[in-house]
Parts: sequence; structure tokens; C-alpha cells
Amino acid sequence: MSVGMTTINNVPQPQQEQTGMVSPSMAAIARRQRWQDVLFHRGTQAFSLLVLAALIGIMVSLFISAWPTFKTFGLKFLWTVEWDVVNEEFGAAISIVGTLLSAGIALLIAVPLAFGIALFLTENCPTWLRRPLGTAIELLAAVPSIIYGMFGLFVFAPIFADYMQTPLQSLLGGMPLIGWMFGGAINGMGILAAGIVLAFMILPYIAAVMRDVFEIVPPILRESAYGLGCTTWEVVRKVVLPYTQKGVIGGIMLGLGRALGETMAVTFVIGNMNQLNSLSVFEAANSITSALANEFAEAGQGLHQASLIYLGLVLFFITFVVLSLSKLLLARLKKSEGAGA
Repeated sequence: MSVGMTTINNVPQPQQEQTGMVSPSMAAIARRQRWQDVLFHRGTQAFSLLVLAALIGIMVSLFISAWPTFKTFGLKFLWTVEWDVVNEEFGAAISIVGTLLSAGIALLIAVPLAFGIALFLTENCPTWLRRPLGTAIELLAAVPSIIYGMFGLFVFAPIFADYMQTPLQSLLGGMPLIGWMFGGAINGMGILAAGIVLAFMILPYIAAVMRDVFEIVPPILRESAYGLGCTTWEVVRKVVLPYTQKGVIGGIMLGLGRALGETMAVTFVIGNMNQLNSLSVFEAANSITSALANEFAEAGQGLHQASLIYLGLVLFFITFVVLSLSKLLLARLKKSEGAGA
């Protein structure tokens, strides 16, 4: 035993362990790695700060350019209806209502369609059809917005006026509680038409995100649920959606942001009228982006241009509020998951 112990203890050790020193090559490698780590950390930090600086710069520049309107009208600009260029009376209420209504209608139409498309592609679609159909849906996102606008004006608007506006107004226009929603001229334009065109614009974005997050669900979870006797809808409701709810909400918020900031497609079909005689979805209206697209090139230096920039600042704020609400919703979902666990 003593001989064995002596043999083990007499095994030659590496030179750096015997001397307690690090070789020059290893020290050089450690220094290089340390500098690489510092440069990587500082570089990524600089990129993040650059984005933050750009965001703050945009906000400050918009506020400075919109200061004449803010000084003249103050916060009442947000709920003032008048938009009179001649008398320099400006208000953002019509554009804000048009923006929110058209984006809301687009979400109401696009989210169920995107959900159904994503479920079909991940759960029921034949293998040979899955890739070409998914590619075709993604290609819709590559279509320029002006093409959607031209399609909406020259193709969709006449069909919408003849086969949707006329029957809906005849059927529901005289009803006491909801008849006011279907009044107005039948010309194929208005908030509802803009919302439908926007829905087809944001549909591929939401559907692509939902499909991708549905595909990351581990197959063992699906197989276990099916093994317990769950139907496809029960698997989706109790397994897929709880596992992917953050990604689903992120896709919906992506589509909402796309709808709020869309310009050309809305400008072609919303009607571009600064009126708020009623909240009918058939009435021609205006949105923030369409007002900017139509009037900014003709606006001279002064209150008119400052009011348009103020509209841009309002849209910036609306987008920020939407993003903040989505973050709060995700935080509440995470908290409820922790409480449930």
C-alpha cells in the first residue's frame, strides 16, 4: 500500500502547477479574451444607447417643431374637431378617431383569420401543402402598401359598395340601436373599407408570427395531450396557447403597430374628409397618416405645418401607449402564471 501511495505521489505534475505560475502564452490568450469581452460589451451597449438617443432625438425634434401649435392650442388640440387651414383652426380629434377605429377594425378581422391560418399550418395542413401555403402567406407581407391602396380604390371599393354597403345599410340602417353605425353615402370608402384593407395588410405579419410560435411547442406536449384523449381544439386551448401566449400577443402588437402607422393604403380608401358628423363606419373620415400624406407637402411654414407635426407626435404617443399596454399585459400574464404555479 505504501509503495502504491508513493508511486501515485511521485507522478510528475505539469510545470505550471509545480511552480504556481501561468505560461506567457496562456496569459496572452487571457488578456486577448478579456479585451474581446470588453469590446463586445461596450459595442453592444453603444448600439443600444444609439437607438435610445435616436428615439429621444425624434421626440425632441417633433416637440420643438410642434411647439407653435402646442403654444396656441395646448392640449385641447387633441379633442378639437375643426381643421380649417384658411382660418388656422386645427384639431386632431377626427384624425385620432379615424386612426383608432380603422386599426381596431383591422385587428378584429385579421386576428381570427391569422389564428386560423396558423393553426391550419401547424396542426391540420398536409405536409406537401404546408411549405407553399406558408410561403404564399409570407409573400403578402412583401407587397407594397401602395399596391394595397390601389387595389382597394379600383377593385375593392366598387365591390364593397355594391355587395356589402348596400345590403348592410338596407338591413341594419333602420334599426334603433345600431342603425347609426351604417349610415352615410354608399361609395365604397370610409373607415370600414380602410379597416378591411388594413386587415389584409397586417394579416401575413400576425399569421407568420403565430405559426412560428406554434411550431416551437415541444411535440411531446401535443402527443401527451392527444394520448389523454384531447381533441385538436382542446390541445390548442390548453397546451398550445398557454405555452405560446407571449409570442401570440407580440404578433398581435406587431400587427397593431403596423396598422397604426400605415399611410398609403389608408389614404386611398378612407375618404380623406375632416368631418365627424357621425361615427358611421361607412362615412368618409381621415387618419393621422393620411392627413400627413395629403397636406404636408403643401403646408407652408407656420401653424399648419406645426399642426401636422403635432399630429405625428400624437401618433408617436399612441404607439408608445400601445406598446406599454402590451408590456403590462405580458407582465400580468407572467404574474398570473407564477400565482397559478
